[in-house]
Amino acid sequence: MVVIPAIDILGGRCVRLVRGDFDHPKVYSDDPAEVAEEFAHAGAEHVHVVDLDAARGSGDNRGVIQSILRRKDLKVQVAGGVRTAQTVDHWLTAGAHAVVMGTAAVRDPRLLERCARSHPAQVLAALDVRNNQAAVSGWTETEPVMIGALLGRWDGLPLAGAVLTSIEQDGTLGGPDLKTLARARAMTSLTLQYSGGVTSLEDIGRVAAAGAQAVIIGKALYEGKFTLEQALAT
Repeated sequence: MVVIPAIDILGGRCVRLVRGDFDHPKVYSDDPAEVAEEFAHAGAEHVHVVDLDAARGSGDNRGVIQSILRRKDLKVQVAGGVRTAQTVDHWLTAGAHAVVMGTAAVRDPRLLERCARSHPAQVLAALDVRNNQAAVSGWTETEPVMIGALLGRWDGLPLAGAVLTSIEQDGTLGGPDLKTLARARAMTSLTLQYSGGVTSLEDIGRVAAAGAQAVIIGKALYEGKFTLEQALAT
């Protein structure tokens, strides 16, 4: 199980949202690059960085993310607003280990395929689930498409994997959505990263047992439910 700490950036600051609610962000740091440094010192090899402003189309935090990418001791996967081939090229050229396509992966399958084939094993498709539907545009909209249809479409592509996020659980510290994860696992052979609701070290084991190869953890770390060192040792 690969443990990946998350850094969500809104207005240049490190924040966490509850169920994608942009109106009530909780700020944990004014310096996301410093947070990345702390994760690296704790032993993290990977970090999941989300540009929330870019995700909802209200700006971007490119400068902040580029400061994180300057670190050579972290494999950074960049998410949020990655909706063009040019953006994919930009982040990979800038040093990202991988990029995550969400809205584009759902709404523009030909673009996802083109990017995946141009950059094998460097593009992840995001499946953000709310009420069994795929959420897009920074989780502000949903698409009437079945989870199985999306995973089936992505399964044959040379992707680095898929990121499954349970929006109802995200930021709640209410436990992971193991049912949805198990369903997704049964529908795809892709490497799965899971995000949403992980609250305890035991939850990490449950996510692994349900079929994920990696877990993305945010609020539980920031709220001190356990340390990153403890999570990496599970």
